[in-house]
Amino acid sequence: MAETVLSFVLDQLSTFLREEGGLLGGLRQEVQFIRDELEQMRAFLREAEAKEEDAQPTLQQWIKQVRDAAYDTEDILDEFVARFARHPATGFYGSVRRIFRSIKNLRARHRVASEIQGIKSRIKSISEAHQRYQSEYGISAQASNSLSAVNNTTWRYSRDDALLVEEAKLVGIDQPKNHLISELLEGDDHQLKVVSVVGMGGLGKTTLVKKVHEDPEVRRHFPVRAWVTVSQTCDFRYLLKDLIRQLHKEGKKPVPQSIESLNITELKEFVKDFLQQAGRYAIVFDDVWDVEFWNTIKFALPESSHGNRVMLTTRKADVASASCTESLGYIHRMEPLSSEDSWTLFCNKIFKGNSCPGHLMDVAKVILDKCEGLPLAILAISGLLALKDVNRKEEWKMIRRSLGGELEGTGKLDRVKKILSLSYNDLPWHLKTCLLYTSIYPEDYAIECYDLINLWIAERFVEWREGMSIEDVAWGCLSELVNRSLIHVTDVFYEGLPNTCRIHDLLREVILLKSREQNMVTVITEQPTRWPSEKVRRLVVHGSSSNNTQHHQQRPNYCFDHLRSFVTVGSTNLLLHKMLLSEVSRSSKLLKVLDLTGQEAQKKIPNEIFKMFHLKHLDLYGTGVERVPKAIGKLQYLEYLNLGETGVRELPTEILKLQKLRVLRVYQQVDSSDADCGYHGFKAPSNMGRLLALEILDCIDASSGSTIVKEIGKLTQLRELYITKLRREDGKELCSSLANLTSLRELSVTSIGKGDDHEIIDLNHHHPSLSSSSSFLQSLRMLILRGRLEKMPKWIVHLHDLVRIDLDWSGLRSEEDPLESLQHLPNLVSINFCGSYQGEGLCFKAGGFLKLEWMYLKRLEGLRWMRVEEGALPRFHELILEQLPLLDELPLGIQHLSHLQGLYLYEMSSKMIEKVENQKEESEDYRKIAHIPEIVIGCYTDDGEWRQHSLWAEKK
Repeated sequence: MAETVLSFVLDQLSTFLREEGGLLGGLRQEVQFIRDELEQMRAFLREAEAKEEDAQPTLQQWIKQVRDAAYDTEDILDEFVARFARHPATGFYGSVRRIFRSIKNLRARHRVASEIQGIKSRIKSISEAHQRYQSEYGISAQASNSLSAVNNTTWRYSRDDALLVEEAKLVGIDQPKNHLISELLEGDDHQLKVVSVVGMGGLGKTTLVKKVHEDPEVRRHFPVRAWVTVSQTCDFRYLLKDLIRQLHKEGKKPVPQSIESLNITELKEFVKDFLQQAGRYAIVFDDVWDVEFWNTIKFALPESSHGNRVMLTTRKADVASASCTESLGYIHRMEPLSSEDSWTLFCNKIFKGNSCPGHLMDVAKVILDKCEGLPLAILAISGLLALKDVNRKEEWKMIRRSLGGELEGTGKLDRVKKILSLSYNDLPWHLKTCLLYTSIYPEDYAIECYDLINLWIAERFVEWREGMSIEDVAWGCLSELVNRSLIHVTDVFYEGLPNTCRIHDLLREVILLKSREQNMVTVITEQPTRWPSEKVRRLVVHGSSSNNTQHHQQRPNYCFDHLRSFVTVGSTNLLLHKMLLSEVSRSSKLLKVLDLTGQEAQKKIPNEIFKMFHLKHLDLYGTGVERVPKAIGKLQYLEYLNLGETGVRELPTEILKLQKLRVLRVYQQVDSSDADCGYHGFKAPSNMGRLLALEILDCIDASSGSTIVKEIGKLTQLRELYITKLRREDGKELCSSLANLTSLRELSVTSIGKGDDHEIIDLNHHHPSLSSSSSFLQSLRMLILRGRLEKMPKWIVHLHDLVRIDLDWSGLRSEEDPLESLQHLPNLVSINFCGSYQGEGLCFKAGGFLKLEWMYLKRLEGLRWMRVEEGALPRFHELILEQLPLLDELPLGIQHLSHLQGLYLYEMSSKMIEKVENQKEESEDYRKIAHIPEIVIGCYTDDGEWRQHSLWAEKK
């Protein structure tokens, strides 16, 4: 594992020598010597670590020495840069300061020189041991490279073709799935029934239950559904609030703010009352670890007479028994895959369902036997083999030999850990560091992929590549880890990029172990049983919903002088947060990452932070910060600044000094209960165009006029741009600026005003007849226009890469049908219209919208009819209609939407709802919608309460 650290530090040393080497003077040769010696050790180290568990203590100690020396080298050079890489002072007083500083710097340079000499001596001693161990263990540098080498041969299965077999396509799942569905749908409707799925980790319990839970027949039968991940360390109060949020989201109802102040008993009563009124429900509690959880949650689950169902997954038989004893229960015990199903899954992953080449058959079967039918292990090892050259049997034999006797431990869990470790060991070093970094997240945590990749960037785990942005490189790293079955995507954006992901429990255990071995990440909880004793490099605090201030009165005794990152995950204990931040701010001068996301009690940015010369990543999303001091200009290395959902409305001129700033987010939702109202932005300095490195700008207030709009055109690296309060007269200037932004992928423009009172957005100044029209916004994938439109911008028809378009409050007249401009866009997947059209009808013509999958129509108050011609919308699967008061009929031709999975009718006319609800099964109208698995009808009652129901559940 030290090889990962060493590779990372070597990469940083190379960058340092290239970019800052001039500062070193006579010390440059010493640093170069250190780098060269460490480089020679790297190849040996990779092989030595493979034998570390069986090695003598002396070799293990040597590996630790290499790691520590690499870390200390990084520390010394970072301190050196922080002290000497300052911008020169000017003027008389600047000259005086330079004199005093030069005297201090002579002493500092002497101290640094002494420390570098000390490191050099340590490296020499380590290098001598390296030569000795190389002879003793018979390890050659050439041999050590063979395991992870991926040769560029004539024929191989590429990574892209060997993607993780979708969990929906796992083999051997149909029979247990159908059995569980019958257990849910059949039986006594007058008693709560619990179905428990029990088995060891990695057998696919969650996958199986997820398939059952999302089955169309189950969805129709149970209109109220929720999925709750429990995990080993669950915060019961948070869990109940999450359940309440899911139930309200399922019902398209606003979440009551009152739940934040309720205690556990009150929350259980709230859930029980909701479920009693909601009708038939099916709730899943995934990954339950103890009987006490069931004994507590069962009192929130009413039995009623609706035929309610609860499903549990657990690794423990006593939990399954306890949950089923008092209810009409059924226990399903998961078994490993059969040999046949294991082989099918194995081949699906590696050979895309084709047969295994004959020359690999024997070695493949030996490897597969070691997996013992565990789907997780099969997917992990096959993900590794998919990267190997199928023409070179020796590469497969090398994997088989590595498995060897190591899997002959005492239990299957240890064996699977060995397999997962092997997949880890085969990663290149930069992917190892990326994967190990996920240890900052708690068990079963829904990891925000965008946040994760930006943390990777800040930590310098990924670097620029020719022709790619740093963010694209980071997304590529995430994609590769997904392809190797090491990270699992749980949700995707509109354009297919991962939104959230998670790490499997077993793999997380392996990652935690390796992370601790390398002293890469130190995690403490709200009530740590012990404080870290060695030098802490990355400190992560796992919080909860508790605001308890009674703990941590004593300051722990540990060192933050070498800290690189301080990250909080979840809202932490106020006293703990305050104490740790004070310690970090006081002593962590080498800090590169500071993430205080969600710490609402953090009302201002501590002054000490502006002394952190190396700080690259500052995330204050969701904090109570309302002002950014002028001292922000001191953070010359800052690349990422997130002030989303804070009270900041203006940035000082000093922000322009941040010439490395890549991401700038400053916004707050206008109305937290209505996303259609848009966002507040920030007032920017008049020379905003100086921030030439900016790639993401969200969200700039353009109300000051054309000057700031013109400045936007200078930010030619922009990929995402969000503008609010645009004046009508500045539309032409904006179009001129947009013509310069050839890399722009996301664009959101909001005019001055609110709702129907928005000003006109005039963006019809870039006519297709102009010579540059072919390149205008041609990289755009998402377009949001929030404000009145006299006409659809003519350039929209040329946006061939556009995936999503939102038109809010456009108020287009009937002769300006927006569908005319959109129907032939070849990649359009998502449409969202809110108050955007005054016409009486919308017609989806044959041959149009070939890739459209999702559409949300809201507040189109003049709409009376919709028509779908045969041959239109061939991939369409979800339609949401809301507040369309004059629309009394379902879309004509709805029967042509053969892939439609969901139809949602919210606050629609009573005439339409009556027709839909009262259709007879033998009628023609009924047959037109009978193919739609889910039809949901919802509205507010006279007393302001939201109610919704499933049409098919009602008819059953």
